[in-house]
Order: sequence, then structure tokens, then C-alpha cells
Amino acid sequence: MSNITIDPGLDLEALRMLRAPRHDEQALLRRIEHHYSAHAGYLPISGGKDSAVVAHLARQVDPNIPMVFFDSGLEFPETYAYLAHLVDAWGINLHVEHSRVPLLAVLAGNGSWDHHAPLSPVSTDLHELLITEPAARAHEQFGAGELWGVRADEATGRNVMYAKALGDEVRRACAGCCTTPRQRRQTHGGIIRRVDGTVAYGPVWNFSSDDIACYAARHSMPLNPVYAKLQRLGAPKHAQRLSHVLDGSKLEEGRVTWLRLGWPQLFDELAEVLPRLREYV
Repeated sequence: MSNITIDPGLDLEALRMLRAPRHDEQALLRRIEHHYSAHAGYLPISGGKDSAVVAHLARQVDPNIPMVFFDSGLEFPETYAYLAHLVDAWGINLHVEHSRVPLLAVLAGNGSWDHHAPLSPVSTDLHELLITEPAARAHEQFGAGELWGVRADEATGRNVMYAKALGDEVRRACAGCCTTPRQRRQTHGGIIRRVDGTVAYGPVWNFSSDDIACYAARHSMPLNPVYAKLQRLGAPKHAQRLSHVLDGSKLEEGRVTWLRLGWPQLFDELAEVLPRLREYV
């Protein structure tokens, strides 16, 4: 048997660490400080890369800023362990908001996952249950501000939202202080003013996924192990995203297959409660 060791070649992680940042991190820290001073509030942390980068930035401004995890009850086991690690390693001020009804109970109760179960006459708005309600409770406790890890290039709707908000913010707050589009984006971009009076700022609003990866590598940030597992399983890049274990979306795009391959015991247990889950493998 040969003892030859194959050189894996270029270390992409090392390359990311060497790349100069495209965004002025000191300017981001100043904007975070200004936003938090003006609005207080909290940082929703999901265990994903984007919110982890925002958390890393925010704790440089205030190590005690409240970070809130919206727990659906149907999260990957690695996510809970990862957040516990951030509490130990970074000392984050973590709070948990549980959904009013566990997500699995909603899915099992609506009848659509079992051919032999009656459909529920009452539909549940999952966005309301999993995002809007816990966010409202967090705002009530911590204030109107929010620092979130929502990026424009993740979806067309988010891109449109940020573009419209940038125009509104320039008209509202820019009295000729910015002379170029780049300055306007850097000074006023990422602010979302909502009708309920809450105000969100997304420091990574105009980051690409590569920007996020490079920031994490440059600062030697720990990442949720779910990403590495999906990569080892061969999931395409667009599928290497963190969300709930299951919520009814992207079922026909391989999501259930990666669940079965990476978390077989969890898949089997879920399939006992949601029999139609096996139809998507």
C-alpha cells in the first residue's frame, strides 16, 4: 500500500483570512453604537452565520447587548450546543423566546402531513408565530431597536426592501452630507423603520455570502456545525443554510434528503409524527 500523502492544495480558509475586508468595520461599529444608543433594543441571534457576524460586531460595542434566540422547538441539536458555546466563549447575554405553540405541534396538528388525518379548519401563520410574536415580546422587554443579520442578496424581496428603505432614509436624514452613492449606502443603508415604531439596523445588509465567510475566517469565529455537516454531505451551496429542522418550505429542493442523511435518527422520529415526510426523500 502506498504511503504517499496527497496535498489538499490551497487552503481556502487561510485565503479568506488574508483577504482585505470590503467594508469599513470601524464605520460599522460606529453605526451600531449610534443605533443602540438611540434605540436600545436587542439582537436576534439564530445560530446562523449572518447573525453570528452581527453578534461579533455588536459585542465589540457593548458586550452586554441582549441577544435573543427565537426557539421554535424544532431546531437542530447543534444549534442549541453552538449558542451554549457562544455563551461560554464570548459571554453573550443570551435570552430565549419560545414560540407560543411548538412548531412541531403546529405541523402535526394541521393534518397535511398525514393522509389519514383530517385537515385542521384553523390555519397558523408561521411567520407570525415564529418571528412576529417573539420579536414583539423582545421589543417590549429591551426597547424599539434591533440589530439583525438580514442581507439584501438573500432574496429579491429583501433587496427591494433595503433599496426602498435607503431612499427613504436619505430623504429623511441626509442634508447633503453624502456626495456619492457609496457614501449614502455606508451612512444611511441598512435602516428599516417599521410602522409599529421599531427600528432595525442590519450591519451586514450589503454583505455577500463571501463577505460573511471572510469576516468569520479573519476573526477566527466558531460557526454552527450544521454548515460543516451539510457541506460534508454534499449539499449544494444554496442548501447550506441554517433554518428550522423543518417548517414546510423547500421540501422538494432536497431539504428532507439532507435531513435524512445527516440526522437519520431525528428524521425517523419526525416521520413517526409526520408520516408524509418520507414522500420527500
